[in-house]
Amino acid sequence: MKTLPTFFLVLAFVFSTAIFAQEQYTVSGKTYTLQTEVEGTLTLLWNVIDEQYRYFAKKGNELVELKNTRTDGKYQEEYKETLVSLTSDQSISSEKTKLTLVSLRSFFNEYNKKVDPYYQENATSVALETRLGAFGGVSNNVSTTNPQNVFAPFFGIEFEVTDSQMLKRHAAVLQFRHSFKAEDYDLTYSQFTINYRYKFIHKESLSLFIQAKLIALSFFERAKDNQEGLIDRTGSSLQTPIGLGLGLDYKLGNGFITFIMNDIVAPGVDTNDAFSLDFTLGYKFNL
Repeated sequence: MKTLPTFFLVLAFVFSTAIFAQEQYTVSGKTYTLQTEVEGTLTLLWNVIDEQYRYFAKKGNELVELKNTRTDGKYQEEYKETLVSLTSDQSISSEKTKLTLVSLRSFFNEYNKKVDPYYQENATSVALETRLGAFGGVSNNVSTTNPQNVFAPFFGIEFEVTDSQMLKRHAAVLQFRHSFKAEDYDLTYSQFTINYRYKFIHKESLSLFIQAKLIALSFFERAKDNQEGLIDRTGSSLQTPIGLGLGLDYKLGNGFITFIMNDIVAPGVDTNDAFSLDFTLGYKFNL
């Protein structure tokens, strides 16, 4: 029963959606659809445009983009000067402000509270990103009857949800995989899993993560020998928690190449005393 809260929390994270107020604004002759993150004397607007996060500040009728261009490998941090100009009527420093939604939100809220004693700080929101991927792999399926330690091929798809601002090191993943029969291994099964990933190394082009398989629902079919010959035997199982693995994401194009070694440790299942060798290689793209 203790696993039920985790189950529902993960489901809520995977399927939740954030609703933002969106309007069109014209900046330097170009029209953008922007989301309002902080609304006050100084308003923070943002959106993902051409696969990049873009941030804008609005004060009165003035609307400017917060920029951080890169020259000779060094960021110029023009946005800090822009913020100083927009908040010159108050004593507030932009020196430690980063060009991220979290840091900008804090700066904008701080300024708005200084100029308006009745200002109510805007609630924290999230910036969800979703990714869809496909993968293939091989496994010796240590949780099944596999005395010859045979490797069987499988394929699958996954849907990943992450928050690129507040929880950028964390992700929830819904995954489906189907394993095929192999010589001396007559089992086929389909499995739905809910997984959690923690990115202990997280960079723009490369992430290394720990994957925890929280829940697995499996449907299997095995040929069983009896006195009349082979018959099909089917069944299902629900297991939790069932495995820890290691993986990496490498950015390529509009997505990531993903490699995972699954279920290195599997405290939630009975194994056949063999070491788990379960590998997946795939590609996921940003939706």
